[in-house]
Amino acid sequence: MGWLTRFLGAITFLAFGVIFSPETFGSKSDGSHSSKLTAALKLAHLLCFASAWGAALWVTFIGGIIMFKNLPRHTFGNLQSKMFPAYFSMVGVCCAVSTASFGYLHPWKSSSTAEKYQLGFLLSAFAFNLTNLLVFTPMTIEIMKQRHKVEREQNIGEEIGRSKNQEVAKVNPKLAAMNKKFGMIHGLSSLANIMSFGSLAMHSWYLAGKMDL
Repeated sequence: MGWLTRFLGAITFLAFGVIFSPETFGSKSDGSHSSKLTAALKLAHLLCFASAWGAALWVTFIGGIIMFKNLPRHTFGNLQSKMFPAYFSMVGVCCAVSTASFGYLHPWKSSSTAEKYQLGFLLSAFAFNLTNLLVFTPMTIEIMKQRHKVEREQNIGEEIGRSKNQEVAKVNPKLAAMNKKFGMIHGLSSLANIMSFGSLAMHSWYLAGKMDL
């Protein structure tokens, strides 16, 4: 199933919801443009936040770990080099939309202290993802490719699980230097990702407090 088919399926599902449950989606409001705009912005904020939160949770704590434990190391690295730019782009866009929607619905001058903090958390999540997308990820991928080349010369990199890299690096200064540089930049990238996840987690706590079940 192509992406267009999936997108049309989602739109169709939403359309059926609006038709058969208009009260849920605000279709039977007083007709004012402001109320419809508010509903649309709330929907955009919630959907984009949920998408960013879910993607971050899956990639950080589930998908990446499963792939690392079951794929040859070079295959895993090459897959991550394709996946992470898309991941940070998607989460970044979702954070941008969520931040803009929340900011519009809660103007700074009239916002409470809690709402100002939440806008700060959303902005932080966006900034951390943008930094990863534009700075850390390109640097990490470039160093990874260079390290893969050196490792292939040493006939390592296709193992699953425990890496032979550290053993070879003890007698290969070039590989040892690459490991140090890769570890530093990859560590900064991971830290930025965790900080973004933490910011989204704080906003999820705020939203939970607003629910009236």
